[in-house]
Amino acid sequence: MSRWSRLLMLAAMTMVMTGCMRGCTSPRPPIHLNPNMDYQPRVNAQAESNFFYDGASMREPIPGTIARGELRDQPPSYYTGMDEAGGWIATAPVSADETMLARGDRQYTIYCQPCHEKRGTGKGILFQYGSVPMPSFHEERLLVMTDGELFDIITNGKGLMQGYGYPLSPSDRWAIIAHLRGMQRERQAGGAS
Repeated sequence: MSRWSRLLMLAAMTMVMTGCMRGCTSPRPPIHLNPNMDYQPRVNAQAESNFFYDGASMREPIPGTIARGELRDQPPSYYTGMDEAGGWIATAPVSADETMLARGDRQYTIYCQPCHEKRGTGKGILFQYGSVPMPSFHEERLLVMTDGELFDIITNGKGLMQGYGYPLSPSDRWAIIAHLRGMQRERQAGGAS
């Protein structure tokens, strides 16, 4: 028997032996090559702690800390749709340029069109297949609704509509409102009802 055939046979036997033992239980404890990874000191959330003077394990964030993506460098009305007095702002706090309108069209297509239809008539998929009534953006009450109130409805939802505050950034919500107002103006200019 040559040296290579003995090595090959030894490798085959090793593979067979380890394969047979993979699913077997053992009365001996497992080998922990790095026990620090298996047994780490930790504290459960809301648990007491003897280490800190206030007895709480969870620590308050450092004052002035801002979570990633939560920097609010615009006026408060940009994020809420309300003025300082708590009323709805009449118009969007951003200007509607071509880039914003294109972005609003794209986001409207993704998030609004399935229910409200491409032209905003409220005869989308839910109406066609489930006879679920959806409001038309061309109704009088929605034509006179302020941009701030529309922003709040997109953010928090209303009736059957879910809130889109999480998937849509404030700039995307304002872009959708700009697109929506453009659709309303276009329809009124065309004289269609």
